[in-house]
Amino acid sequence: MGFLENISQYWFRVQMDLFPWLEESIGELSEKQRLLVSILELVRIEEFVPCTSGLPGRNAKERAAIARAFVAKAVYNMPTTRYLLDRLSSDRKLLRICGWERTGDVPSESTFSRAFAEFSATQLPTRVHEAMIRATVSNVIVGHISRDSTEIEGREKPVKKETAAEKKPKGKAGRPKKGEEKVVEPTRLERQKSMSLEEMLGDLPDACDVGSKKNSKGYIERWVGYKLHIDAADGHIPISCILTSASLHDTQAALPLAEMSWERVTNLYDLMDAAYDAPIIREYSQSLGHVPIIDINPRRNTTLKEELKTEAKRLKAINFEMPEKRRYNERSNVERVNGRLKDEFGGKNIRVQGPAKVMAHLMFGIIALTADQLLRLLS
Repeated sequence: MGFLENISQYWFRVQMDLFPWLEESIGELSEKQRLLVSILELVRIEEFVPCTSGLPGRNAKERAAIARAFVAKAVYNMPTTRYLLDRLSSDRKLLRICGWERTGDVPSESTFSRAFAEFSATQLPTRVHEAMIRATVSNVIVGHISRDSTEIEGREKPVKKETAAEKKPKGKAGRPKKGEEKVVEPTRLERQKSMSLEEMLGDLPDACDVGSKKNSKGYIERWVGYKLHIDAADGHIPISCILTSASLHDTQAALPLAEMSWERVTNLYDLMDAAYDAPIIREYSQSLGHVPIIDINPRRNTTLKEELKTEAKRLKAINFEMPEKRRYNERSNVERVNGRLKDEFGGKNIRVQGPAKVMAHLMFGIIALTADQLLRLLS
């Protein structure tokens, strides 16, 4: 069965069966509540929460309902868990949608905090997102995968970075002796070529530190926190996500991202901006059977800069657009994913500390965003 047919059957079932049953039970639903119900039904996050009933000791309090509530928090773009609890105490429909019957059944804020720590440690939202992608998009051919990163501002103290002098191994100064060869350490990109996906992910730094980038006006912007690297498919659907330290260069996460997306979907083109212009990245993309389209980065090559400007003027003079340029314009997919995550699904509301918890918070938003985009394809 094709992707659209599968989603269409799901949407028909929700509209014809679930909505009427819910409205008869709890009353008429608003558009936002209908969206939340549709996302929760598509995600089915409760199926990934382990059941603890019958085990010795104190049972976990409604972990499945708490997981649904965290998805609702992302859908409603709520800033804090305290705000979520206040909303649950005053909105009976939201309470029932999440899985509780009475306000007295809702656990305390500390229980929510412990549950979130468990979800972070077990990477629950990351596993749910991967399963959703495999169930919906893995059986279709994706035209373009757009790759980019976005800054994530944290609320914690950045780790102290090693200086260049501390990183440099101690040894004899000066030129090597006759017959000796200078040992050159391979770069991370060179090491990644022979690594597995797990080894590549384990080699990436993820501690909170200071990142910097040039904005659209050429000024340097700095932030304390992390960097979220995203692969997005056509239709603004996030396929793979990796959280790293803010200072990590985009190229260092390109190979593990490409490997993750390759395991989940089949795509034809890899679209990246000039930050990813490296021979190893191009070769790796080609080894996966993709066509890399990467904006050329002339760096300090003034001759290449002039050639690129001259070529652009020639094409403009004859009113011709290269096919690769037209495909490259599809890279805005990932930029819109970044924008929606921050503006609509909690990407700016980071109140937790540590890479595991920050990633879990962001992935709850990615889950909601992905489900919302899949549903938009039917409209």
